[in-house]
Amino acid sequence: MRVNLWFLGLVGVVLSYSAAAAQVTHLNRSGAPSGLPFSEAVRVDDTLYLSGQVGVLPNSMEIAPGGMEGEARQVMQNIQAVLQSNGLDLKDVVKCTVMLGDINEWGDFNRVYTSFFEAPYPARSAFATTGLALGARVEVECMAAYPD
Repeated sequence: MRVNLWFLGLVGVVLSYSAAAAQVTHLNRSGAPSGLPFSEAVRVDDTLYLSGQVGVLPNSMEIAPGGMEGEARQVMQNIQAVLQSNGLDLKDVVKCTVMLGDINEWGDFNRVYTSFFEAPYPARSAFATTGLALGARVEVECMAAYPD
């Protein structure tokens, strides 16, 4: 009898966990670069996780001209496009991670970044790296929350 009660308890735990499992959806906009080994965004319940964006021009793998300012502006526009295609906006962003090819360009990036957000700003981390995809100067990944 004890084994049966233990087994029934275990089944109850498994069923409870299954009912509470997160809903995960992998998302890619039409026109987004294809053939890349990652999803453009992944929705887990009410949170949208965006893959890192570099400053590629729409429908291409070409980095936007204009140095850090041009790339940063394109990165933020790319982020906006992914958010909008998933029913969100920059005001829904809760966290960004900024990767810079050169930490000395942090101020230049920050001027562009702050022109896209209003206070209260999302949480943010920034660090320099020794190289980014496609020779980019900046890459930004974000998390956004769907409003209630």
